[in-house]
Amino acid sequence: MGDDERLAAVVALAQGMAAAHTAEDSWQAAALGACHALDGSFAALSVWERELGRLRVLVNVGDRRPDEEEFPEAESYPVHQFPEITEFLHERWAGGGGPNAWVEAAEGTAAGVPGYFHQRVAALRRRGRGCCVVAPVVLHGRAWGEVYVARAVGSPVFGRADADFATVLAAVVAAGLAQTERLEEARRLAYTDALTGLANRRAVDVHLDEALERHRTGGAVVSLVVCDLNGLKRVNDTKGHAVGDRLLERFGSVLSLCGAMVPGALAARLGGDEFCLLAVGAAADDVVKAADELCRRAGELELGEGVACGVASTADPIGPVADARRLFRLADAAQYRAKAMRADRPVVAGREGPDDPVVRLADEPPPARAERRRFRGRNP
Repeated sequence: MGDDERLAAVVALAQGMAAAHTAEDSWQAAALGACHALDGSFAALSVWERELGRLRVLVNVGDRRPDEEEFPEAESYPVHQFPEITEFLHERWAGGGGPNAWVEAAEGTAAGVPGYFHQRVAALRRRGRGCCVVAPVVLHGRAWGEVYVARAVGSPVFGRADADFATVLAAVVAAGLAQTERLEEARRLAYTDALTGLANRRAVDVHLDEALERHRTGGAVVSLVVCDLNGLKRVNDTKGHAVGDRLLERFGSVLSLCGAMVPGALAARLGGDEFCLLAVGAAADDVVKAADELCRRAGELELGEGVACGVASTADPIGPVADARRLFRLADAAQYRAKAMRADRPVVAGREGPDDPVVRLADEPPPARAERRRFRGRNP
């Protein structure tokens, strides 16, 4: 590969990672770009998980063997089997050198390539590959993981020039990973409530739209729990907003705990003293049970005056739910009834007969003035 081709390969790798929308897309773009740039048949990107002492494979691309999943959930190797990431690299840095890539061949030193660790050679032979180049990825000044590119048996063995080029590619991958981290953090902040760490209103809107699309196309049950934390204003007025914030944080933890009773449920703070729980695919009764536990635990909090909780589920007789707005109105109406009744248990829309008061309230024409709930008509 000539200089122009290598430059084009570097640019393609960087552009592929820049265009990634998720961390998984970024990992895949890194591995595919390195594999193409080095004319390999297989490539993998792995991360060093220091706290667990293992090298975990994030993605495998190219000519994969049956035991090599594209995005493996449990493919990892004890670092002591591949100690170069902790020993060889640091020895090189201590001596003033850089984290250069190196080459291994299935024939070992007989191929004229000075290998480092027999585990690499054994792995090449086990998977029927001829050689590999391993390039350390350094992120924020620390060894982050590695890019691994292999060639099939019979293909030319990687040389020193390939290893030097792999070192350059690893630096490009590191830059792409840093950008991905920044984007992931920005997305996290955009969809997270800063005080409680729960999802925020924007995240609920996105997830609820997706959930209702699944309901329309596949009949998935969508349930929404809306709750008002009682007594927050009194706490703020008598004990100060710092104490009120602690109450919000504490209730957020309780909501998260109860939400975990329903697999995949999204716990969120909509703003102020308003929270919600969104569940997709779970039985409505399981969601009501979680809401009941939420009411019980909220009532036991040292601060506040419990919670008013309303539930609306497409599994109950509430009529068609064409959009997120109606499901919110139903859950809100149920919560409003719970508050009016000073109920210590959730009120569920559609469970009081044909003339259900919650459904009737939700379907009443809205008043001319602005609607009571910010999530039903006003910006958060």
